Amino acid sequence: MSRKPQNYQDMPQDGNFDDTRDESDSEPDLDISAAADLELDDEAAPESVKRGASVIHRHWQTLPLGPGVYRMLNAAGEVLYVGKAKSLKKRVASYTRPTGHVQRIARMIAQTASMVFMTTATETEALLLEANLIKQLKPRFNVLMRDDKSFPYILVTKDHASPQLTKHRGGRNRKGDYFGPFANAGAVSRTLNTLQRAFLLRTCTDSYFENRTRPCLLYQIKRCSGPCTDEISRDDYAELVAETRDFLTGKSVAVRERLAGDMHKLADAYEYERAGRLRDRISALSAIQGSQGINPRSVEEADVFAITQEAGQNCIQVFFFRTFQNWGNRAYFPRADKDLEPEEVLSAFLVQFYEDKPAPELVLLSHSVECHEMLSGALSERMDRKVEIATPQRGEKRELVDHALTNAREALARKLADSSAQNKLLAALGTTFGLAKPPRRVEIFDNSHIMGTNAIGAMVVAGPNGFMKTHYRTYNMDSVDITPGDDYGMMRNMLKRRFERLIKDAKPQNELSETQIAEDPDAFPSWPDLLLIDGGKGQYEATRQILDELGVTGVALAAVAKGPDRDAGRETLLVEGKAPFRLGMRDPTLYFIQRLRDEAHRFAIGTHRARRKKDFTKSPLDEIDGIGPKRKRALLNAFGTAKAISRASLEDLEKVEGVNSATAKIVYNFFHDLA
Repeated sequence: MSRKPQNYQDMPQDGNFDDTRDESDSEPDLDISAAADLELDDEAAPESVKRGASVIHRHWQTLPLGPGVYRMLNAAGEVLYVGKAKSLKKRVASYTRPTGHVQRIARMIAQTASMVFMTTATETEALLLEANLIKQLKPRFNVLMRDDKSFPYILVTKDHASPQLTKHRGGRNRKGDYFGPFANAGAVSRTLNTLQRAFLLRTCTDSYFENRTRPCLLYQIKRCSGPCTDEISRDDYAELVAETRDFLTGKSVAVRERLAGDMHKLADAYEYERAGRLRDRISALSAIQGSQGINPRSVEEADVFAITQEAGQNCIQVFFFRTFQNWGNRAYFPRADKDLEPEEVLSAFLVQFYEDKPAPELVLLSHSVECHEMLSGALSERMDRKVEIATPQRGEKRELVDHALTNAREALARKLADSSAQNKLLAALGTTFGLAKPPRRVEIFDNSHIMGTNAIGAMVVAGPNGFMKTHYRTYNMDSVDITPGDDYGMMRNMLKRRFERLIKDAKPQNELSETQIAEDPDAFPSWPDLLLIDGGKGQYEATRQILDELGVTGVALAAVAKGPDRDAGRETLLVEGKAPFRLGMRDPTLYFIQRLRDEAHRFAIGTHRARRKKDFTKSPLDEIDGIGPKRKRALLNAFGTAKAISRASLEDLEKVEGVNSATAKIVYNFFHDLA
């Protein structure tokens, strides 16, 4: 980039803006000279739209003609919309008239109270900055890409004499070759499992590798060549690594032919055992290629995007093709205004998708987007090679797009069916517990511990779209005020922390109006409509006491007590204003309640086990200041265990490679309680 974006204007404002389209100046621009003379008090325009247009007009008067990014804010300072423009003055001028807008633009103008601008050197720079701000600020009226988890990759390391084959997710902070992306962790695990059989590379960590004295089980079952104990020479292992890299970079045919040639040579030399091992490796390679689904013949590397719309919702299906192989697909359901065309949603989605991901040589789309040339240029500049964006009309590339489109339609149909079923279940839940209307947010609480140790409180959240995992929370129960093993005390502590946080945030309980819910079905409140507690009367009373102490009203409370002998289907339900009751064993509402309770139980148990496992693997060396991973490894390599280190003399500690006298003294003093 030629220069950093600069804040052009940053004034307090009060409004609400609603435009979810790609801001590529596709609308007709107003004549600049005429814009200054606009009649802002047109009787046909609602008063709120007039006020918003007046606010925008004041900002417009001092804007430059160059490219940049603009933000629209409401009276509370919340960002409502982020847009880019080739010319800020021309683009913003289109919002200064009080009439003639489609409904969503009118709503945006009506709520706008302030604007902030950032100028950029080029329109491409504005495009990238816009995507960055949308991801950070999540404006209400932009197309928002959700479920933005990083993709998993396969990594062949280069920071060790015997490279490791492993799964990688996140920043590329380790030296090595990265292959991907894969659509999900399952696809990576299956491929890794087969690569192990085909190339026998180690998958263990460096610390595990360095402490082996004999081959592990993977060597015995022919999933590793055993470089840790020199079962294979360095040169032969390096050849396996080279074959792996060749295979993952698209030279699979050459690798298979070379292995087949070696197998025949060994067979001709009557070395049948070694030939059999090569036969098994060739079979594993065939399994990788045969399990990839549709594998294109003419497309070596591409991402395929297809969008479909139905019932005001969008689904974008993404397929990943690398080295002529299908490496999986993922469905996205971006939040967007229901009036937006598929081209507009796809355009905004693409910019956000590639904001932090590497792009392939080819991007195939089901719909043509206006910004494809600009986005192609931006991605080409970032990747330092040409990135082509195309909308194929025929041939194999079109077949790939059509296949993605079919998957998009099926995924959206499943989501709509699930949402309909979920809404019916929530309505039945509200009826069962005597709520005035179906709950939009249900919070379920549970805790887990073993004799009071590693105690964890867990909250899971359910709504119209199912379990809302981004809203899950865990609570560490390490307070001295809680008696170990006191389930009631843990529940009180958890609920108190939960609602004190809500009260501190000062968000109203009825923060979502019926109009907002109608406009955005995915809008999700912060306050629960219903609390569901896993427990009996004691847990119920403990929760009710906390809610009363904090003055929380308007939140329904129910508890699920396990049946006799903990039998599923014989649970007792407790709710205020009713005697304890049971539902029929085949009642769908009871199944739904069991699902909610079991999910809270699963989440609590899983978090508790993770914490317990961490404690099991904790070493006293972790508590010593100045002892990092390298020195810890050196000490363990020299003495074997932390217990042996604690018994070592100061002189022995000083002899360890990488440990100087000062560090040795710190370690010695730690284990002998010396100042």
